[in-house]
Amino acid sequence: MTYLSVPPITRWAELDAAQRRELLQRPAQAAESQTVTRVQGILQQVRAEGDAALQRLTAQFDRVELPTPRLTPGQVEVQAARVPAEVRAAIDAAYDNIYAFHAAQQPRPVTVETQPGVICELRYAPLQRVGLYIPGGSAVLPSSVLMLGIPAALAGCQHLVLCSPPGADGLLSPAVCYAATKVGVTDVVAVGGAQAVAALAYGTESVPRVDKIFGPGNAYVTAAKTLVSSEAGGPAIDMPAGPSELLIVADKTADAAFLAADLLSQAEHGADSQVILVSSSAAVLEATCHELARQLDRLPRRDIAARALTACRLILTGSLDEAIKVADDYAPEHLSLQTERAAEQAGQIRAGSVFVGHYAPVAGGDYATGTNHVLPTYGAARASSSLGLHDFLRRYTVQTLSHSGLKALAPTVTALAREEGLEAHARAIEARLNL
Repeated sequence: MTYLSVPPITRWAELDAAQRRELLQRPAQAAESQTVTRVQGILQQVRAEGDAALQRLTAQFDRVELPTPRLTPGQVEVQAARVPAEVRAAIDAAYDNIYAFHAAQQPRPVTVETQPGVICELRYAPLQRVGLYIPGGSAVLPSSVLMLGIPAALAGCQHLVLCSPPGADGLLSPAVCYAATKVGVTDVVAVGGAQAVAALAYGTESVPRVDKIFGPGNAYVTAAKTLVSSEAGGPAIDMPAGPSELLIVADKTADAAFLAADLLSQAEHGADSQVILVSSSAAVLEATCHELARQLDRLPRRDIAARALTACRLILTGSLDEAIKVADDYAPEHLSLQTERAAEQAGQIRAGSVFVGHYAPVAGGDYATGTNHVLPTYGAARASSSLGLHDFLRRYTVQTLSHSGLKALAPTVTALAREEGLEAHARAIEARLNL
């Protein structure tokens, strides 16, 4: 049986500007208004009722009765001990690569004497409490625990509060628990969705309130993160990371089997994922369509992938340069360059993470190359960055002035203060110089 439902190949040159924008529209955005309304209701319940709301909402959405949202250290340890040896070894290997890449990102303090007697510094300090949201439900994601927990630990964060949807037994998977113990998570909470974000933002009887919330999620999680971060005194967030996106730029040297496999690897994340193939070769596009049909039938998650493929786009451009322009305008979360000159083109397209060449599948970065898989979506890669160690730090400035330094600086400050009509600013300088 063939599950495939992919739109026909679209010729970019035949579309006007409005049609091009419509073709590259993210699919999840259509339900945004309804999603926000539902999430607002969830946030209000958790804020008002705490753990009781978390238990009720978990029963409603996950059909799991929780005696308490928070798992004990003993429960986490018992689950972690159940990890099969091969999975434990894989987590350990991925940990080493991710740790190595993020450890190299440690920032260096800056000290500059801007003029004699005036010293300015840039310093860094870890965030105290961070929330790590790990998606769950149809998939177990220990990789996300590593991607969030490793940089948090390297940064020196004191409290790592992990939230993830519970299984039918009210617990988290052995793999997630093992990864959590390996990175040093301090609190494990078996709650997912918008209600988990609310718990991290407001705090409950069993969930500590955090300073910043990290982690990808579906449209509800993304909406919840955005809403709580906009509230007065609300937590910061890493980014509004939503459903997975992949755009591949391919030329005539690309292998259709590789292309289809990569598209399906992201489509199986969820029905709201979007995958796009842009190529100047009609033959490659046609061959990839056939490969999609062949490979999809053999996937365990073919129903999910097939629903995502309804938003798939196969775009034929007049040239490779035009394909690069289309990709840059879209600014994908994941960008795969399966072209003859991929290394040269890697810096020409805005994207969250770039995979260069025929042997750099996006799945490698999802798990174990070492880069972070928490990335900007919805075109945010035009101005936002992939997650890194610096996101778990706050930077602040320090200035130290000697008497002579202040005296030399005084004419500049007092003149500017009085130009702006702020006389008290000027007098704060002059009081120290007895002028």
